[in-house]
Amino acid sequence: MSEFTERDHFWMQHAIRLAEAAALQEEVPVGAVLVTNDEMLGEGFNRPISESDPSAHAEIVAIRQGAKKISNYRILDSTLYVTLEPCIMCVGAIVHARVKRLVFGAYDAKAGAVGSAFQVLDTNKLNHRVEYAGGLLAHNCGQLLSEFFRARREKCKIS
Repeated sequence: MSEFTERDHFWMQHAIRLAEAAALQEEVPVGAVLVTNDEMLGEGFNRPISESDPSAHAEIVAIRQGAKKISNYRILDSTLYVTLEPCIMCVGAIVHARVKRLVFGAYDAKAGAVGSAFQVLDTNKLNHRVEYAGGLLAHNCGQLLSEFFRARREKCKIS
């Protein structure tokens, strides 16, 4: 039996649609959805280029929306769905927001901070522990990224 539920699949598919929206805006296609009690608190996709903001990663956009919605920076009992394994910056935001659970799609061998390049959430030095699981719809999530970067390389060759 899978560690992922039907609702996990539902919310990850929503995150994938957000990642597709990012790609249409020529942003790296990563989407995130923040959920509590099966209600969406926040959603976002990468927008550091369009916002001229290096912190405008999908996770942080979703967390900011969720915090505003509940008027609290601590988003207890929530699950964050992300199409790509979060980076160090985003893992820090996830911990500080007190997200209970993280579910991500594709692993990021170069910058992933959950289990690939770094294992930040496994340290016992943090004041909050986040449950996590990776690999949900990983092929779909990874394919979006591969196609995006392939198209970008082709565009560079033409220019």
